Amino acid sequence: MSRSEILVLISIPVYTAFIAWEAWLGYKQRKALYDLKDSAISLWLGIAGFVIDLAMGVITFGVLNWCNKHAIYKPDLLTYYPVAAWIIVFIGQDFCFYWLHRSEHYSRILWAVHSNHHSSEKYNFTVALRSSVLQPMYRFLFYIPIAFLGFDGLTIMFMYAVNQFYQFFLHTETIGKLGWYEKIFVTPSHHRVHHASNVQYLDKNMGQVLIIWDKIFGTFKEETDAPIYGLTTNLKTYHPTKVIFKEWNKIFFDLKKKGPLKQKFNYLLKPPGWSHDGSTKTSAELRKEAGIE
Repeated sequence: MSRSEILVLISIPVYTAFIAWEAWLGYKQRKALYDLKDSAISLWLGIAGFVIDLAMGVITFGVLNWCNKHAIYKPDLLTYYPVAAWIIVFIGQDFCFYWLHRSEHYSRILWAVHSNHHSSEKYNFTVALRSSVLQPMYRFLFYIPIAFLGFDGLTIMFMYAVNQFYQFFLHTETIGKLGWYEKIFVTPSHHRVHHASNVQYLDKNMGQVLIIWDKIFGTFKEETDAPIYGLTTNLKTYHPTKVIFKEWNKIFFDLKKKGPLKQKFNYLLKPPGWSHDGSTKTSAELRKEAGIE
């Protein structure tokens, strides 16, 4: 049995147990932590993302393994220096994920994919399963640098899966601040900020496991005010395909607006909220208007 198969066998009962525990806790405390329709959509998106992940497997591993064969460093690091190798692939994967995640928040065409994950107005463990459904179609491109360092596709994507397992436990309101741990690692508090639609929280805390990238590259924000979860304009639908393609429909609408070719490219590549006439605002513009930062 492969490492990935073992991880799947572990994760399914663990996820189920923690979701059940959190739902029970919300019931006991009379807190509306869960909504049945919302959680059902999260599970649907998780399954849809998993199917596309499987479908993209040949391309993902094909590209990463080709890069690995042409690696800068030829010896098998996992064989000769296993501890150092796993540390390198962990840090490398986490670093590359940061830039994948950041790109999804600063390029509208990628945001159209990633916005699925932010579309819930709840914040609970099922939201962790609310996949960016189409992300597997380009995710592997951000991990090419690690392959060129001498790591094969299976090792890279296994580390991605391990770090995603960690991310599951960040999607909860039941865990508060964690002291010194927050100086290095992403915590539920950090990730609540990331899922909030409060102007001061938009596009903050992109890290997967390590929060240090946000602190280095200027996207870190401490949780102070109570987060308001969801999108700046919420979907107000539980229709499975509409949840996936809502932002794409908005993009197509903007592309139909009269204007030069450059304007159309800007609607695809500029940050979400960019508009040629100022009718909508980016997160940076919203913060500037509010006198934040």
